[in-house]
Amino acid sequence: MRIDELKSGMILSADLKTRDGRMLLPGGLELDDRHIRMLARAGIEEVDVAPPLMELDAEMVRAVEGYVRDFYLYVNPDYAPMLELFRISLDRTAMAVASGWKLPSPETRRAQTVEHLDDLFLKDMGGPEDIVKHETDLASFPDMYFRIREVLDSPNVSADRLAKVVSTDVGLSAKLLKLVNSPFYGFTSSIDSISRAVALVGGQELSSLALGVSTISYFKDIPHELVSMEQFWRHSISCGIFARLLAEQQSGLQAERLFVAGLLHDVGRLIMFKKIPYASREAMLFARENSIPLNEAELEVIGFSHTDVSRYLLESWKFPQGLSSIINHHHDPMTFPDPLGPAIINVADNMANAVGISEGGMYVMPGIAEQAWETLGLDVNFIRDAVTAHDEQIDQIQRAFF
Repeated sequence: MRIDELKSGMILSADLKTRDGRMLLPGGLELDDRHIRMLARAGIEEVDVAPPLMELDAEMVRAVEGYVRDFYLYVNPDYAPMLELFRISLDRTAMAVASGWKLPSPETRRAQTVEHLDDLFLKDMGGPEDIVKHETDLASFPDMYFRIREVLDSPNVSADRLAKVVSTDVGLSAKLLKLVNSPFYGFTSSIDSISRAVALVGGQELSSLALGVSTISYFKDIPHELVSMEQFWRHSISCGIFARLLAEQQSGLQAERLFVAGLLHDVGRLIMFKKIPYASREAMLFARENSIPLNEAELEVIGFSHTDVSRYLLESWKFPQGLSSIINHHHDPMTFPDPLGPAIINVADNMANAVGISEGGMYVMPGIAEQAWETLGLDVNFIRDAVTAHDEQIDQIQRAFF
């Protein structure tokens, strides 16, 4: 369609890129007047848009609202940030259905059988510390992680030294370069070397990203009956994107550090999937059947939650203490002496859950912790702007990681 025929509300049917391959706008994005003006300034003459949306009848509108409302049963519906997230989830789900997406049936939200998998411990016979010790005794963490940590902890840390270490891992270097060339940063020119990336992004910032990327490579052999790893990491990346956007609104925070905290906020859950798959499945079923957040179901069914596991796990990996604390307290941010970082992940996690509902979300919203939103000092209108920015980044960033 010609650029002068575009109208606000039309949907891009494919990624829109410049001739040199730089991403302008991702496929699936709903265009608004701002996007159309930007395309005109960029000299874009034609774009591919999706077919017109089908009209939803009253019965389908009620079905969509009922589907979305089920995800918000646990939270205060009058709390302004949660109300805005509900409206966003409703809009996105209606748009998805109008585009041909079918609302999932209740049966699709049940975990597959895992009776053939054995738990490491029965309930009350082992705790999070035992699970982590068994995991770390059996498998070694990626060597690259510790090499990066060694550079960071060195008194003579330098950008050149960091670039040389990261460049020895071709896979890690490729992912980092894809990330810094994505809408995550929005650089106008292509970055083709790690040393250039360090110069533009910063040594500490890039090292935080390298820690996050190298951590992902550790997790293999997660039972597919329990979780789709593609969906798990998509939610995690979404949380990281929102965390970075929120952190950019604060002073004195390293946004990339918050991205990594969001990326790894559920890392303890992956260890639980590996070591106690049957108990994890029971917790998931309990959460869905009783409409409570998964972390609450973990406490009820297993006796501890994924953040209890991450405390020991990140300690054993010698993760930076500040980063570990942000991850470990994202469900109870106001109990931490410095709540800003955990509050950001708490809000980002809810935002990631909210946008995931229209993609087949599985669990009810955990809810933004009391005072967490107030700690950030943001206007509620920021939420919708952040969702727009997220949608422009998520697909390309996910491709950078996987």
